[in-house]
Amino acid sequence: MPICFRSPVDTPAHRAIVPVMKTQRELMVSGELYDPMDSEIERLRNRSRDILARYNATTPAEQDTRTALMSEFLGGHGRNLYIEPPFRCDYGCNIRVGENFYCNFDCLFLDSAPITIGDRVMLGPGVHIYTPCHPLQKELRATGREYAKPVTIGNDVWIGGRAIICPGVTIGNGVVIGAGSVVTRDVPDNCVVAGNPARIIRTIEQV
Repeated sequence: MPICFRSPVDTPAHRAIVPVMKTQRELMVSGELYDPMDSEIERLRNRSRDILARYNATTPAEQDTRTALMSEFLGGHGRNLYIEPPFRCDYGCNIRVGENFYCNFDCLFLDSAPITIGDRVMLGPGVHIYTPCHPLQKELRATGREYAKPVTIGNDVWIGGRAIICPGVTIGNGVVIGAGSVVTRDVPDNCVVAGNPARIIRTIEQV
């Protein structure tokens, strides 16, 4: 669909037939090239750093404060959210996690595109999840623009410490990812993957 400026006639019927120019934030979350130095995007990053500075300064006795900060910060979460400080991410608003989510120390989410995590997911220390990508063509890369691919993680997943989940990856239900693995492609349900790049090393029998 072509992109154009907003029409001076702004009614629902008119918007249905006249496309509207996307903001840089909308381009970012939809996987199109965007300018990461856009003022709105920069404000979101600064908001993230402010909230995370407060979160990472809390003590274990301040669990209610931690939950309140994450409820303000994340795009959505279920019951029993537990994220050990320090935790770092770019925006927060593009992250959604399910119920009974546990995230160990020093995890990093680069959430330019949506990161969606299911129920009963556990992350070991230092897990990194990336969505941003840079163009392969040097001329395009030199413009400073980038794009992003979403990451989706299913239910009942355990990700070992220092594992890296690369942009665009979907991880199925019941998956175990070995410590230090680099996951570059989709992972089907109920298997163990490990290595760099991560490969299936066994399937998990259901009880």
